[in-house]
Amino acid sequence: MKRIGVPLLPPNVCHVKSNICKGLGSRPPSIHNIKRESGRKVQIGNITAAKTIADIIRTCLGPRAMMKMLLDPMGGIVMTNDGNAILREIQVQHPAAKSMIEISRTQDEEVGDGTTSVIILAGEMLSVAEQFLEQQMHPTVVISAYRQALDDMLNILKDVSTPVDVNNRDMMLKIINSAINTKALSRWSTMACNIALDAVRTVELEENGRKEIDIKKYAKVEKTDIEITREEDFARILQMEEEYIQQICEDIIRLKPDLVFTEKGISDLAQHYLMKANITAIRRVRKTDNNRIARACGARIASRTDELREEDVGTGAGLFEVKKIGDEYFTFVTECKDPKACTILLRGASKEILAEVERNLQDAMQVCRNVLLDPHLLPGGGALEMEVSHRLTERSRALTGVEQWPYRAVAQALEVIPRTLIQNCGASAIRVLTSLRAKHTQEGNSSWGINAETGTLADMEQLGIWEPLAVKAQTYKTAVETAILLLRIDDIVSGHKKKGEDQAGGAPMEDKEQP
Repeated sequence: MKRIGVPLLPPNVCHVKSNICKGLGSRPPSIHNIKRESGRKVQIGNITAAKTIADIIRTCLGPRAMMKMLLDPMGGIVMTNDGNAILREIQVQHPAAKSMIEISRTQDEEVGDGTTSVIILAGEMLSVAEQFLEQQMHPTVVISAYRQALDDMLNILKDVSTPVDVNNRDMMLKIINSAINTKALSRWSTMACNIALDAVRTVELEENGRKEIDIKKYAKVEKTDIEITREEDFARILQMEEEYIQQICEDIIRLKPDLVFTEKGISDLAQHYLMKANITAIRRVRKTDNNRIARACGARIASRTDELREEDVGTGAGLFEVKKIGDEYFTFVTECKDPKACTILLRGASKEILAEVERNLQDAMQVCRNVLLDPHLLPGGGALEMEVSHRLTERSRALTGVEQWPYRAVAQALEVIPRTLIQNCGASAIRVLTSLRAKHTQEGNSSWGINAETGTLADMEQLGIWEPLAVKAQTYKTAVETAILLLRIDDIVSGHKKKGEDQAGGAPMEDKEQP
């Protein structure tokens, strides 16, 4: 005989989520639309996904980095070796891979540099943890060791770091040059470093008496509806519009400005009134540009002309001129008294090159900003990673229990940065890395790293390769915490809805005939 009923569910499915069965009424649940993976399979899958993302941009580290050419869905081309820019264009389905891409974006937003390093380091942190999971070590033990290692790493960074005088222009240029050297902009590094430093210095604000433009308060949007039924009404509306425009212009002329910037359009009638008063008007200015202009000349953005006051007019600008560069006209507001905003004008042969130069310049300015906020430096070129690795290995000998092995694995994972630098410039990774490891066992060699141009050992202090403390600290924290996050996942449950099925789930299943 045939029986209709609820199919037998394995225990691990019945307890997936208590509210899966809510709202089904009297119908038994169908589990065909729920996909679940758990245990070691999920952890190994997450590690593999993270390693795959890291392998994509591994060749993008260092001054000998290779570039990637990416095609976006609209047919545009992106050519870059910036880790965040590459991963931003990649479409992935695996949740762990999405997490890896997200940390690159976080790194870019927080400190603006180290986007490639953080992905490579996070991938390696997970890679070295794989052997412990295969040996049936509990992920909590590995995570505990990783947390302890991270605390020790941050303490070591503070010990190794050296303070810097932010008023020393030559030193600041060297720091910025270290960031630009790995980019496509390295050919024009001297000019780019000066531009980046000058730009950051210009927009730097003193802590006391700091001024900000409140966009939410002053950029108001008002809407109104109108209904026209007769021809006389239309003529009257036109007259009202002319009177309103005349009133706006009179409010502006009353303050006797030389220049007017607006985010909206300017009608022919308004231009006529302003020209008669010898006032130049620039229309359709972007909100971000308007904010910078106001900051540079000391003006205040107003949303209504009847609210304008004498002190709202900016008098800090010295010269206004319009220049033609190439086929386009540019408006320049220069010779400002105390400008707290600036514009950097880039010219290039193609859109792709300009986009890459812009990304590089943004990185350079971020590095400069980081140093001004936290004036401490660390040696670059893999020297810091080898020094931290050496000190962690020494400390691991004092640990007892199984936690010492994952702790030591963190030290081993840090060597991925110098190893990648060596590989990217075509040198022998084993030979050079062994020599560098031996060098760091001796006292006073903490600044020795890889000359990534030649693939040989060099003193980073003599080469002038420095990195801000803020960037390295953020890189280590993000990489280790991401590894911890992915190691804690032991279950992935995903719901798939088939076509033709409603929200509640499928119809009852029919059991096979029982003997």
